[in-house]
Amino acid sequence: MSKKWFSMALVLTMFASLLAACGGGGSKEPAPETGTNTPPKESVTPADPNQYGDTGGLTLPLVDKPTTITWMVPSDKTDLNDSLLAKEIEKRTGIKVNFQAYSKATYQDKLRVVVASGKLPDIFLGLKANEIKKIGKQGALAPINQYADQLPNFKKLYMEENPWVLTSYGDEQGNLYAWPIYNLNRDVNHGYMYRKDVFDELGIKAWTNTDEFYEALKKLKEEYPNSYPYASKNKEFIFRDWGYGWGISGANYPMYYDESAKVWKFASIQPEHKEMIDFMKKLYNEGLLDPEFLTDTQESWTAKMTTGNKAFVTWDWIGRLDMFYNQVKDSNPKYDLRYANPIGPTGNSLTNRKVDADFGLTVSNNKNKEAALKLLDYLTSPSGATLVTMGVEGETFKMEGDKPVYPELTDVPLIDISVLEDRYGLWVEGMYLHPDRRSVYYNFTEKEQEAQDMRLKANNFEPLDPVLNFTDAESATIAELHLKLEKSANEFNAKYVLNKNYGDAQWAEWQKAVAAQGADKMTEIFNAAQKRLDESAK
Repeated sequence: MSKKWFSMALVLTMFASLLAACGGGGSKEPAPETGTNTPPKESVTPADPNQYGDTGGLTLPLVDKPTTITWMVPSDKTDLNDSLLAKEIEKRTGIKVNFQAYSKATYQDKLRVVVASGKLPDIFLGLKANEIKKIGKQGALAPINQYADQLPNFKKLYMEENPWVLTSYGDEQGNLYAWPIYNLNRDVNHGYMYRKDVFDELGIKAWTNTDEFYEALKKLKEEYPNSYPYASKNKEFIFRDWGYGWGISGANYPMYYDESAKVWKFASIQPEHKEMIDFMKKLYNEGLLDPEFLTDTQESWTAKMTTGNKAFVTWDWIGRLDMFYNQVKDSNPKYDLRYANPIGPTGNSLTNRKVDADFGLTVSNNKNKEAALKLLDYLTSPSGATLVTMGVEGETFKMEGDKPVYPELTDVPLIDISVLEDRYGLWVEGMYLHPDRRSVYYNFTEKEQEAQDMRLKANNFEPLDPVLNFTDAESATIAELHLKLEKSANEFNAKYVLNKNYGDAQWAEWQKAVAAQGADKMTEIFNAAQKRLDESAK
């Protein structure tokens, strides 16, 4: 799920008013919609400890008297406070959540206004890591780790099993202000794909290495001279996506961590990068790579991949495997797009993280902080995970084999997470803190499951780069350099691949030029942060 963050400069202008307003109790920021108001009871009835499954050590209810907290979320569900999820949370925990739900299209603008007002909700999400640490250190946010004894699920996941989380995401004192999300990502979401129906027709075997990939494209070109066998809609991101197979890509691309040398490097000047763009140049010169690979639109790319035998191989999201078939099955029922092996000397591809704190889920440092933190801990537990991502067993769903079935949704052709959000308030962004892997989000079609099985069996996942924790000064320098360096690299890459006159001389000139533009400085910053991370682990 995509997120657009605000600029650091904007948020910094809000800190003074924010801190001035955060010394009191809970936020009074009105919600855009509210549920039915009922008089509070004097106490909360204890729950049957076995009624709701594994809470990870928490005792329900979480509070000894009725408590109301505010939670600002991006959601297009207009009646979230009256949803099954909201009612079930109150029933189980004793905490009534007053959701301040804003549409996903306007959420970030609304958050900007809320932060400027200083009237922070008890729970909210959406700020960048450096912004969170900034206001956290000034007292506006609760340091989660300081309450770990009350948070058994947090303590187990992020202090015992993944102790690096506090070092990588916390401040200089080791305080963590952003609640992470655990194990959300599927194992495989993207990768290379090929037209199996065409390959089978021509007697071409699916490739297992880069040489076989090249030979397959050549054979396709021979049979279909007017085609460009490899097509792409990802524009300049093709260099990042292919880079995993050459061991030079990662979440901080064009910076990456060299596991063998144990240092960070700027990818676009490395020998492996030259090998990769030399290979691209070869494909381009031989008519095997679509000339529009840096400019193609999704619509044009879709047409090439689905009609007229214009293109047969690409790199994309695995949902496309079935989506393209459904688009053309009436006119071409034999159409069969399948997942393929990575290319490049490492034979690896993208690895998705299991721990992600980039959602920026935070708790305000006010009178409701302990209740809010306990609620997040409950939603991190197996019991809370099932509630937020599946619903209530026996009420909203029942299990048939290892799959949930929703009796009330039998008229819905495809039950996905957007349907569950709209009907029950499930899968609201920032609330799925440790998703139940039985959820429909992890229901794969036959083709998608084949992709999971293929990669998992081969175990061809590129090692994850360390998560670095930058100082404010380092973050400012990175923000200044990153876009400039990435833009320069993309411009050089394009010229190198497209211009037949570009070769070794231009490559040498590029290496010198980009170093002067700040690549050396960027590398120095990353390695300084890595040194601190290494020292903290001793």
